[in-house]
Parts: sequence; C-alpha cells; structure tokens
Amino acid sequence: MLSGVTSQFAVSAPSVNVAPGTDFTIAGVPITNAILLGWIICGLSIVLLAYVARKVTIRPKGGFIQYVEAGVSFVTDMVTGAFDDKAVGRKYVPFFVTLFFFILFNNWSELIPGVGDSLLVHGHPLLRPMTADLNTTLVLGLVTMVLVYVASVREVGGIGKYLRHFFMGSPFNPLYFAIGLIEMLTDLTRALSLALRLFLNITIGDIVIVVFAYLGSLLAPVSVLAPITALPFTLLEFGVCILQAYIFVILAVNYLAITVNSAHNHDLTEEEPTETIGTVEAAPQGVRG
Repeated sequence: MLSGVTSQFAVSAPSVNVAPGTDFTIAGVPITNAILLGWIICGLSIVLLAYVARKVTIRPKGGFIQYVEAGVSFVTDMVTGAFDDKAVGRKYVPFFVTLFFFILFNNWSELIPGVGDSLLVHGHPLLRPMTADLNTTLVLGLVTMVLVYVASVREVGGIGKYLRHFFMGSPFNPLYFAIGLIEMLTDLTRALSLALRLFLNITIGDIVIVVFAYLGSLLAPVSVLAPITALPFTLLEFGVCILQAYIFVILAVNYLAITVNSAHNHDLTEEEPTETIGTVEAAPQGVRG
C-alpha cells in the first residue's frame, strides 16, 4: 500500500473515498471494489485455512499454523467461557470462529500494498477492504444478530421466555413495562452499533495511514519519508484490526450468553422454592417417626 501512496501523493493531495466504487458489472449487477477484494480475501482464506486444517497435528507445529491454532483456541475459550453451560457454548463455536477470521482477514487486507487510495481507477480505489464498506458491516451485524435472536429463542425454550428476560418484574407494572420496552428497543440497535463500530474504525485507520504517508511525501522531493511517517500508524492499525475483530465477536457472544444464562438462572430460581418446601416438609415427618 505504501509504495503506491508515495508516488500517488508526491504531486497531489490525498483523496478520501468512503463510499465504495463500482469496478465493473456482471449481468447488470455492479461489482464494487469492496466486493471484489472481499471475494479475493474469502477465496484465499478458504484455501489457507483448509491447508492449515490438513496440517494440524496433536503435537503443535511452528510457523503460521501455530498462530491459526492459537486464534481458534482463543475464540473457543472465549465462547465457551461466556456460557454457564459449556455444552451450549460449544455448539456456537464454529460460527464465531468463522466470523472472527472473516473479519480479521478482511481488516488486514487494508494493509496490502495497492489496496485503498494508492491505486485509483475512474476516480475511486480499485480495491477497498470489505469491512471498510458500510454495506458489508451492516450485513455482518444483521446476520449476527439474527443468529443471536434465533439461538436465544431456541435455547431459552420459546419466544415467551425470551421476551420475559427484558422485564425485571411483572410486565403489568407500568414502570417495569416501560423499562422492558426501552430494553427491547435498545436491543434492536445492536446490529447497527456493531456495523458502525467496525466500519468507522477500519475506514478511519486507512485514512490516517494515507494522510501521514502524504505528509511524509511533502517533506522530501522523492517521497522517501512517506513510508517512515506512515509506518507507526501502519503497525498500530495492524493491532487495531485484531482488536476490532475481537470486539465484534465478543459482543455478539455476550449478547447470546447473557440471554441464555439469564433464562437458565431464572429456571433455577423457580426450582429452588420447590426443593426448599420439600425439605421443610420432610423434617416434620422425621420428627413424627
């Protein structure tokens, strides 16, 4: 990315492209720069992860394989640890592991040379990170929250029990009813908050790198300082990409786990009085005996 930036911005100010641009059309369907790069990253991810899966052994291996294993293990522990019933958490590990690596690899794609504003065609970047497109992050947020809602209803035992967890007490109490409605409305905004957080962080990070590369090109006639001035922010963005993938997944996991754990704890609370009554009743019988 930086090699293209140095030549591009040596003579002109950097352009900021937030909206995706159409590279070409297929049967009248526009294919944007974000979709094109997303297809490339998805294809490479499938090939790479399939290769890693075939090479995994009981004894840990070095190189790239150990980092993938560490990532899978980290997400697995994160998901199962969020649930009181670990067996429930393990059912959703494959989805959240896939989601994590999909977001991570697409986030990292913004650091590939030639991606972003360093290579323009028809006034817009030829390639753009998929997670820097609001359309993509909105779809990710919606798909994730639909899974959370469907899984929550299934795990708690019905839509009635799922809706009950929004209310602290009786829904016939006006105060509790109003608070429950506010909680339900807030819950519906989670898909949007997930989408905006991921989109803004990746987009802003790309803009910051481009701007500081441009500032470096202004300080030297041959733009030798552009990679130097942009390097700290490139390294920072590498870590931010990991952090944003983690935040997206951990929030989605907690949205599901909180509902399931709350319903589970509620069921236990309802069972405790019955057991207590049985114990109290058993005592007099013993005395009579």
